[in-house]
Parts: sequence; C-alpha cells; structure tokens
Amino acid sequence: MESPLVVGVDGSDASLTALDWAVDEAVRHGLPLRIVHASLWERYEGVVPAWATERPSGQILAENIVGTAAERARRRAPDLPLTTDVLAEDESTALLREGQEGAILVVGSRGRGEFADLLLGSVGLVVAARAHCPVVVVRGDRHALEAGHGRVLLGVGDHDVDSPAVRFAFREAAVRDAELDVVRTWRRPAHEPVDHPLLSGDRGARFAERSSELLDKALEAAASEHPRVRLRRTTVEGPAHRVLTERSAAADLLVVGARRRDGLVGLELGRVAHRALHHASCPVAVVPQRRLESTEGES
Repeated sequence: MESPLVVGVDGSDASLTALDWAVDEAVRHGLPLRIVHASLWERYEGVVPAWATERPSGQILAENIVGTAAERARRRAPDLPLTTDVLAEDESTALLREGQEGAILVVGSRGRGEFADLLLGSVGLVVAARAHCPVVVVRGDRHALEAGHGRVLLGVGDHDVDSPAVRFAFREAAVRDAELDVVRTWRRPAHEPVDHPLLSGDRGARFAERSSELLDKALEAAASEHPRVRLRRTTVEGPAHRVLTERSAAADLLVVGARRRDGLVGLELGRVAHRALHHASCPVAVVPQRRLESTEGES
C-alpha cells in the first residue's frame, strides 16, 4: 500500500491552512491523504457507559474536527483518496507515530491554545525535530502558500552530498515545475592569520571556489536524475540560517536537513532548521538525514 501524506488538524486556522496545503501537495505527488486529529477526551470525560444515550462533548468535538476537515479536503480535490482518524494520544506522540508510515507529515505553524507571541507551536517543533519522515510546517503568506513564486529553495550543508534533503527538494521542484534555488553559504575563519595561503589575493575567492565545488558535488546525482529541473546555484558569504530566511521571501517551499544523532536526548534540530521554522516566509520542509554516532555540529 502506498504511504499516505499525513496532515494533523485541530480545528485552528493554522491547521486548516495546513490542510489546504496538504491537499494540494497530495495531488501533486499522487498520494492518498490521511487526516488525523489527536484527542484525549476519554482521559478527561471517562469511558462512555453502554447505556448512555448522549455522546461526550469531547468525542463530538473530535469527530466534528475531522469531519469538517474531510469535507473541506473533498471540496478542494474531489477525486483525492483520503481517510480520517481520531487518535487517543497527545498530539506530538500521535503525529510522530503516524510519521513512521507516512510519506510526508504536514502540520500548521501554530495550534489551538498556543500563546499568541509564540513563533512556532510546540507540537510543530517537536514533530519536526523527531519525525522519521519529511515534515512540512506550513507558514508564510498567501503567495507562497499558493505556489505563486514558482521556486523551491534548498539549503546545502557540508554533509549533503546526495542527501535525503537534496533528493526531496529535486522531487518537489519537478512535480511543481518550479525553479530549484540551491544555496550554500561559506564563512571566513574567525581567527585566520593574514598570511594564510587561502587569503592571498582576493581574501574570500578561495573560500567561495571551494564552496562552489562542494555544492556541485552535493547536487550531481540528483541533478542527473532530474535533468529538466531548472537549477539556480548560489554561494553566499554569511550565516546559513540568516541567508535562507531572507531568501525564503521569494520561495514557495524551503527545504532543510535535520541531522539525527544517536545517543542524544531532546530535540534534534540544528540552527538552520530551527531558525527557518520560526522565521521563514514560506512553508518549511525538514528532512531527516542519516543518523550519526558523532555529535559534530551542523554547518
């Protein structure tokens, strides 16, 4: 059975925006859609007695949320195969479990009950940090949400040679018939001696040249598999998290990798992914990279 695209809904405006985006994404990729809502109403209202004639309010609310979401999805894409489910778990646990079988996991940027001043809802942050499949946190203005820019933005780091994030970005650009804007940043060493050989002549030319070589190597395999994808390669001096956030204003989707490291407890997001999830001007796809035993930092 084909893995579905999974979207979490909770009735909030942000989750309905995520639902609309997920419907369009499922149609692009030819994937079935699975709409899920996590609810612990039984924990607070108790198991319904067999003789009860009325359903608990929590159960009614949960069923209404998924029912309304399914109706909205069918209106947007009548021929899209979809299923729904109410999961008796907390939101993060439910979505992470769903992500084990899902092709892509989609969530809104903020859920019900989140504080207004939070830049990203806690559920979205946890899911993006720990899921085993690509996670898309839907955010940004209407132009980006409707794929109005015709551009996918990909950030490439030191360990992204033919990485899952690179392959994901190429597939997205291909199904959208969009330009793939690939960016690799470089930084001058903070305490490099003036007479260092790399700094002779143009002080940054050698760093930029090396960055360009690494970028070409990272893209080589995926580019050969998707020869029709229009590529724009860019190397930029500066911090990656800042450069990508700024460039996201002209993109429909920002793709970044998240490194899964063995032996570490807690959230597993580097600075680039964390900044993008909080500040990007378009939806952000966080793609898990291969697990490492080391704890070396993200570029």
